[in-house]
Amino acid sequence: FQKHEFFVDMTCEGCSNAVTRVLQKLGGVSFDIDLPNKKVCIDSEHGVDTLLETLKKTGKNTSYLGEKSA
Repeated sequence: FQKHEFFVDMTCEGCSNAVTRVLQKLGGVSFDIDLPNKKVCIDSEHGVDTLLETLKKTGKNTSYLGEKSA
């Protein structure tokens, strides 16, 4: 799978919990949330567009940072 890195404007635990919720609902993902740096690294077979749409469901400002080498 590709590892993708996204910026998500998270300010607190509640924000990272929202990210966790939408990603778990999507399924087929493993991810790390870096709250201090406002980054979410996702390992998934889903395309970037799907992941970005999913992250946007949190209502946070979200953008794609690029592929991350393993």
